[in-house]
Amino acid sequence: MLTFCAEWQDKREQLEYEIDGVVVKVDDFRLQQELGVTAKFPRWAIAYKYPARRATTVVRSIVVQVGRTGRLTPVANLDPVLLAGSTVSRATLHNEEEVARKDVRVGDTVVIEKGGDVIPKVVEVVPDRRPAAAVPWEAPRSCPACGAAVSRAEGEVDRRCPNASCPAQAVERLRHYAARNAMDIEGLGDVLARELVERRLVRDFADLYALRFEDLAPLFAPKAKKGESLGARNLLDQIAASKTRELRRLIFGLGIRFVGERAATLLARHFHGLAALARASVEEIDALYEIGPVVAQSVHEWFAQEANLRLVDRLGAAGVRLAEESAASTPQPFVGMQFVLTGGLDSMSREEAKAAIELRGGRVTSAVTKKTSVVVVGKDPGSKHDKAVALGVRCIDEAAFRALLAES
Repeated sequence: MLTFCAEWQDKREQLEYEIDGVVVKVDDFRLQQELGVTAKFPRWAIAYKYPARRATTVVRSIVVQVGRTGRLTPVANLDPVLLAGSTVSRATLHNEEEVARKDVRVGDTVVIEKGGDVIPKVVEVVPDRRPAAAVPWEAPRSCPACGAAVSRAEGEVDRRCPNASCPAQAVERLRHYAARNAMDIEGLGDVLARELVERRLVRDFADLYALRFEDLAPLFAPKAKKGESLGARNLLDQIAASKTRELRRLIFGLGIRFVGERAATLLARHFHGLAALARASVEEIDALYEIGPVVAQSVHEWFAQEANLRLVDRLGAAGVRLAEESAASTPQPFVGMQFVLTGGLDSMSREEAKAAIELRGGRVTSAVTKKTSVVVVGKDPGSKHDKAVALGVRCIDEAAFRALLAES
């Protein structure tokens, strides 16, 4: 395997497409099942990454981008250079402290690489090629997009723009709200989000639901025969369809700081609606299994802002579903419990079993530990069953598992 990886590191230039490494997989399905998966990755496969390719270029300017949470990120504009199959003219500098640590200045010759062969970044400065007039870069004290005074919280490296009406933040929030794992509004990408904000058609994502065909038609190429924009019609259909998305998607789409997909799912499952979540105290939110104090404080502060409450009201007025109608009738007897599934089940797939557990407030993990509450043992269970027995973890067969689900 190591020989194969080394061989293709030397031969990668001969391929007609770009690669950044070799994926090594366990090729035994039984072992794959035994090894399991994490929330995002299989434990039976690993990517062997080749060292990132590097190139040398010159920094022509350093600008600041504003993200959806107001975070200011310095970016270097570079002399265009070919790197790993594409021409690179911009590279992230991450944050103010990173710029100071590497002492990147306008006019510097720098070494760049693509992190994971994807994201261009500045690795180091070539000091003996620095111009005499180059001066240290200073972070802006005001937002480059709206002019608001920026601040940096104690213990953080990032400066942030506090202005909720900042147009740069509006574009990024719109993109996040429309993302596939949020409200899944197909067709609303980077370019269109920016146009909607720049043309003042949209200030925030609640404005999406007030868009009309005549607002959108000029942004799309007209349909040849009927003389109308198919793209505009499709986007309006997608926006309308997003009104019925699950609550977890809406909570994630709101863009509350520190609230990822998992936290959004837990909040939706417990509170069943934005009204209840808005009324919840920090202590109530923090008491949820897997929700920590940082997330709890962030959620509470978001709903404490009048502008955000007005935004939620406007979403509701537009017909966006703000609560799960059937969720309130679903008991949560598995809250705080961790389940491990091992072996095959006859009556349901592993995905269905996982969904049934999570619906009742439990969590499915891939490894058996002392924190595991129950191991569900199916056919050909493998070593997880043995480990559970050794640790004294409760083990149940499929019939007992189905009975447990029925009881709850």
